[in-house]
This record gives sequence, C-alpha cells and structure tokens, in this order.
Amino acid sequence: MSEDLASNRKARHEYLILQTFEAGMVLTGTEVKSAKAGRISIQEGFGRVEHGEVFLYNCDINHYEHGNRFNHEPKRKRKLLLHAAEIRKLYELVSVKGHTLVPLRMYLKKGLVKIELALAKGKNLYDKRETLKRKTIDRETSRTMNLHRQRKK
Repeated sequence: MSEDLASNRKARHEYLILQTFEAGMVLTGTEVKSAKAGRISIQEGFGRVEHGEVFLYNCDINHYEHGNRFNHEPKRKRKLLLHAAEIRKLYELVSVKGHTLVPLRMYLKKGLVKIELALAKGKNLYDKRETLKRKTIDRETSRTMNLHRQRKK
C-alpha cells in the first residue's frame, strides 16, 4: 500500500526506538517530484519541536532535474504535520535528556509524502554490541532450527 522513498537503517543501530509517529510534510512541488524520483537522504535528519510546531532538519531532498530557477533549497527545514495533542506529547517526551526525534523512513501513502518519525534514545557502545550479539545469536538459532526441520522431512 505504501511505497518507500527513503529509509534510515542506521537509526535502529544508533538509537533505541521508544515510539513511532506518522507525520505529513509541507513540501513544494519540486520537492515532491524529486522525492518521488528517489533523490532523498534522511540519514542525518532529526526533528525538533519549536513554538508548538515540529520541524525536520538536515533531510536532504536534491534539486529536481527538470526544475527551473524556482527550485527548492535541498537542506531547508521542513514543517511536519501532526495533531496538536501529538505535538504536545512529543514536546514533553523530547524535553527529557537524551531523547531525540529521528526519521526512520519516508514513504508515499495515497499519493502523499509521509515520514515515520521515532522518539529515540541514543545507545551506548556496549548497547550496540549487545544488539549485534543478540542478532547473530537469533540468526544462528533460526538457521539451525530450519536445518533441523529440513532433516526431519
């Protein structure tokens, strides 16, 4: 149903994801065309709550190839569209030390560009190592279980 335009795979490694939110974005016409062409990078992006509104910073949407002199600025701050109650909740949650808003993926939903925003807490180095160990153990366990099932047949 939804088509992914960009994803931030590094975010799940760098941060502990506490909660996710779906938000719309205020974009210009050339930004939408460039996004649909897949010319997006959300790796360095982050969100911030300012004056009762949520903005996305450092999200790079490259210039539209067929745009004219009114083409958009690639790294401008972009307003995110959320309900007022969600914005208040985000403001309270982000004000806690160590919490931040991180974009996880940008996608199309019914022709509109949406972004999945996560409330996240930074992981320490030992947390990252523990996550990698757990992933490898789970992968090896599932591999041996599959081999065991195949031998029984």
